[in-house]
Amino acid sequence: MNSILLLVILSAYLAVLFYIAYWAEKKGNSKWTNNPYIYTFSLAVYCTAWTYYGSVGVAADSGLSYLPIYLGPVIIAPSWILILRKIIRISRVNKIASIADFISLRYGNSRFLGAIVTVICLTGIIPYIALQLKAIAETFHVVTKTEIRSYIFDDTTTFVAIALALFASYYGTRYVDASEKRKGIVTAVALESLLKLVFFVIIGVYVTFFVFDGFDDIYQKASLLEHFKEKNTIGGLPQAINWFLLCLLSMFAIFLLPRQFQLGVVENNRENHINTAVWLFPLYLLLFNIFVYPIAWGGNILFEGQDVNSDVYSLLIPQLFNNKTLTVLVFLGGFSAAISMIVVSSIGLSTMITNNILIPYNLLGELKSEDISNRLILNSRKLGIFLLIILSYFIYRFFGLDYNLVSIGMVAFVIISQLAPAFFGALFWRRGSRLGAIYSVIIGFILCIYTLLIPYAIGISNSESTFISEGFMGIELLKPFQLFGLDYLQPVTHALFWSLLFNSATYFAISVSFKGNYRERNYAEMFVDINKYISNHEDAFIWRGTAYRNDIEKVLIRFLGIERTKRAMNIFNVKYNVDVTQELADARLIKFSENLLTGHIGTASARILISSVVKEEKITLPEVLKILEESKENIIINKKLTETSNELKEITAQLQEANISLMEKDLQKDEFLDTVTHELRTPITAIRAASEILHDDDEIPDELKKQFLQNIISESDRLNRLIDKILDLEKFETGKQTIHPTKNNLIETIEKSIEPLQQLIKNKNIGIYIESKNKVTAYYDEDRIFQVITNLVSNAIKFCPDKEGLITIQVSDTGDFIQTSVNDNGKGVPHNDFEAIFEKFYQSINQNIKKPVGSGLGLAICKQIIEHHKGKIWVEPSVKGACIVFTLPKNMNIELN
Repeated sequence: MNSILLLVILSAYLAVLFYIAYWAEKKGNSKWTNNPYIYTFSLAVYCTAWTYYGSVGVAADSGLSYLPIYLGPVIIAPSWILILRKIIRISRVNKIASIADFISLRYGNSRFLGAIVTVICLTGIIPYIALQLKAIAETFHVVTKTEIRSYIFDDTTTFVAIALALFASYYGTRYVDASEKRKGIVTAVALESLLKLVFFVIIGVYVTFFVFDGFDDIYQKASLLEHFKEKNTIGGLPQAINWFLLCLLSMFAIFLLPRQFQLGVVENNRENHINTAVWLFPLYLLLFNIFVYPIAWGGNILFEGQDVNSDVYSLLIPQLFNNKTLTVLVFLGGFSAAISMIVVSSIGLSTMITNNILIPYNLLGELKSEDISNRLILNSRKLGIFLLIILSYFIYRFFGLDYNLVSIGMVAFVIISQLAPAFFGALFWRRGSRLGAIYSVIIGFILCIYTLLIPYAIGISNSESTFISEGFMGIELLKPFQLFGLDYLQPVTHALFWSLLFNSATYFAISVSFKGNYRERNYAEMFVDINKYISNHEDAFIWRGTAYRNDIEKVLIRFLGIERTKRAMNIFNVKYNVDVTQELADARLIKFSENLLTGHIGTASARILISSVVKEEKITLPEVLKILEESKENIIINKKLTETSNELKEITAQLQEANISLMEKDLQKDEFLDTVTHELRTPITAIRAASEILHDDDEIPDELKKQFLQNIISESDRLNRLIDKILDLEKFETGKQTIHPTKNNLIETIEKSIEPLQQLIKNKNIGIYIESKNKVTAYYDEDRIFQVITNLVSNAIKFCPDKEGLITIQVSDTGDFIQTSVNDNGKGVPHNDFEAIFEKFYQSINQNIKKPVGSGLGLAICKQIIEHHKGKIWVEPSVKGACIVFTLPKNMNIELN
């Protein structure tokens, strides 16, 4: 492909990333930028050019050896729910912005320890960034089939490095507070992670199913190649130990790599995003690795006997078949994998350099004076990011880095793993001390240098070096790759074993032998038991001395500004109920202020700066332990008070609900009495009127006299029915009513119930249908169910429209019960009234504008009858009208009252 065309495509791709980052920053808390999937895909920055190209190379040359680096994160991922959540909580409450800040804070805001961690990270990551740039350069020239130019400005990677440096400098330093969320960077990285996976899967599918005829075809052809069987077995015990150590190495890396800490901890918006990452991230790695093997061995088959770089098989295969589009897509995927690592790592490293070396060691000016400002801090971070990427570029250009992606990546992992004992000890071991952490990291790093960095610098295959073949000063036991006679481990796992062994032993031995100071023990308690202190973190901070609020506020204003400082102090005053006129500051305000400054200048510098305006008294370790115990007791008391307060709130809410319910019942009762009075008065008035006419007029014709007598009889029946309803309901509620169930045909019962209502149905021109005409038997008291159906159908008739009214009755078998529904096309029942309509004083407000006809007892009696049959009655949502459903048992096996 033409170089200029590929450069145009790259420029367009970078422009899209710039726009995505700009859009995400502008959108802020949009669901498109703040969701668990963006968070999880951003964690896939773990998959660098090493994964995209290097894993294929390892699989092609060594078989299954590429797997442990991905098995480790998959194995450890479920523990994120506990471990990563704990790290995020600690970092959030302490405004931690880097892994150096995290370790430094835990061990008493140690400035020296923070600097050591920063140096370790720089040593491990800068060469690895250089390798990513090398991967971009080499793959560019593979795609364009050109040679790498010696002149810097003829090298495409020069301009890529500058563009990335500008991008990361701008979007990575938008806030002085380094603990602020960089939504633009995170969203762009997440998009890159998704694209590199899609492009890798596409090339995998292409190789597996278009170049070859599936996985079996590749396996059959690859098995004929030389050394296939030896390369594709785990081997014996030595190889199993190598795999175990590589898995352990990758477990550490997923927590400790600066880019992983940056995206997994610092950029985390919500803890519950971890719940998605726990399963989606391992799935991502699985999808990536499904096609590593087919691409690797497909390349071995296609390029057998040729001198080609197996790392770039994913580019060479589509290029071999002249598929330019796919070649470019694969290149863009690898480009994405490389630049996301470069950008995020440079941001994290720049923050560490500024907050843990430049500011605390006064390299930007005197911390206690006015020399250091927000602008200076931001500019130093911008410059740091830019120079880190440019430095990595020059390392790639002038030091060659003849090792492949995987080997340099492994070296970086081993170096970073030296932080593991101090890091995980900070989380789970109160006794871990600053001295233990410092000496363990230094000793582990020295062993790393001896067993890995020096041999790699000399050259593993350098036959002239006696250091590798004979050991230091010719001492065989000091051979860097066979230290103390251990000769069956690979160089990387060998270095990991010895460095971590001495590192861990030093950490535990010194921590047990030398007690830390009060601040170390204080932070140990807050880290290990973060869940206890998370809500009132400042309460657990131990400090004694004299401090004035005005002095602290002046320091805060210098970095936060007047408005943010006022807002922060108001939050503190409200949270701890502090009088605004109080002049003296307590331990809580000291801790609160340090946290506010930590994101700006780092944990060590924050402590130094606050210490410069307060007068602190020393506290002995026994006093610390006593205060911590008191603090624990206070936290328990506060927790109990909070629980009691919450219980009281719940009881109050319940009482309020009960009061509202009683008021509603009282209103319903008044309406009921009004309705019943009206219902009683109407027949009584009619009976009295007819009786008076008959009494006063002896000359009434016989026909009219019979009509008056019939009115008296019908109104008496009406009065009797109302009284029967009230008595029925009272008997059911008090348990005095009994039912006499027998086996009956429900369809016949329904038809009998409808018969007396036929005249009403005809009068309103209503259509009524029973959808099941089959014989359906159930176990019930027929008189009572007759009463239920009559009531439900009467209600349906009452509320059907004057024209085109329709009532549908459905009967179905649901297993142990027969279900019956009565549906009309009237006004329906409001959703909020679905349960209320079965209450005994209830009448729907949605019936008519006028006062509804009826006593409001019908459905209440229906509910009692159905429940006495061990059935249920309810309202179902309906598109048009009301739908009331009830169930009845099919046989006597269901116990009835």
